[in-house]
Amino acid sequence: MLRKDIKKRPLSEKTLASLESEEKDYRELDGAGLYFLVKKSGVKNWQYRYKNSEGKWAWMGLGAYPQVSAQLARQKAREFTSTLSKGESLKSKKVLLEERKELESFYFENLMREWLDTKSSKWGEATYTKAQKSIEKHIIPVFGQGNYKEITPKEWFDFFQGLQRTLGIHTQIEKLVSYVRGCYDWAKFKGKINSNPIAGMSKHLDAYESGNMNFVTVDELPALLKKIRNNKKRAIGIGLELLIILFPRPGELRMAKWEQFDFKKALWTKPAEMTKTRQEHQVPLSKQVVTLLTELRSIQPESEFLFPSRLSVNKTISDMTFNLALNRLGYKGKQNPHGFRHLASTILNDKFSNQEQVIEVCLAHKKKGVKGVYDKSQHLDERRVLMQWWADYLDELVN
Repeated sequence: MLRKDIKKRPLSEKTLASLESEEKDYRELDGAGLYFLVKKSGVKNWQYRYKNSEGKWAWMGLGAYPQVSAQLARQKAREFTSTLSKGESLKSKKVLLEERKELESFYFENLMREWLDTKSSKWGEATYTKAQKSIEKHIIPVFGQGNYKEITPKEWFDFFQGLQRTLGIHTQIEKLVSYVRGCYDWAKFKGKINSNPIAGMSKHLDAYESGNMNFVTVDELPALLKKIRNNKKRAIGIGLELLIILFPRPGELRMAKWEQFDFKKALWTKPAEMTKTRQEHQVPLSKQVVTLLTELRSIQPESEFLFPSRLSVNKTISDMTFNLALNRLGYKGKQNPHGFRHLASTILNDKFSNQEQVIEVCLAHKKKGVKGVYDKSQHLDERRVLMQWWADYLDELVN
């Protein structure tokens, strides 16, 4: 709901829940000195406006919504009004700051950031950045200023069910659930809480049957390739082609920097902090990839990233850009970016059944058991031949 559409006051529960953020923070009067603050980030708070002992207008925060309900905020506002009418002053600024500091120590936002810090050295850069952005977009605006000890299982359940209804992006929601669950598990073992409020929640949320890797059949692949190559947004079209030809993890390509590419050696060197395995990984570049990268560089704005955001060349495109591009081509639920890895794996293993280890290195899968400890070979020469065959094979499919 837009603020201009507000019809009555006090503000209804429906209005409070649906008020949208704007380019700047704004306040809406609820009544009797009580205001509802909507920040541009989407965070919502209650504030009380009053005249202090010096006769100047001042604001006092009453807490975040929905953790502090309308009923509780109005009750607190009435108490403040009563206190002031008796000629008494509200609590001193020092006391308020101390209480505020104590309250903030229990903010879920701060707990989540502490947990995320523990993952910065364990996750790849792309994985960490994706998690951070997703949490800041969906979790923090709703629960950021809530007391992590008081947020109930039902509040979390209702929240995630609501996301499923509005977004319908089940894989992303499953990730969000795993982030919150991981945060609470960490807090439990740190002695901050006694139990995890979302333990066992996933099995009660709507099931996602399609899995994480939607991919077309080999017979359907030529039509998809043609549509991608005819994409009006050429840079995104090139990105989708690179996802097919190189079959990296989507986040790795999205976060890729030009400095990682050596055109003379025809190599893409992914740094350890970028990869899921936390190991540097080199990818041989086929002739087709070098051509695509050369074209991409000529049409993209000056940036360290291959795929900079339209809003800032210092940031990358969002983690949903490639997925949405496939949706617009008519492949929603049929093909997603991660599915290209499965597609390549299926075809390559069928064509090169005796080169399983080489294909596994192409996919940047971590070797298990004893092999993982002693076999550090990257099979670079064999992979260069295989990657060129794959690029040629895709060209033949289109032609």
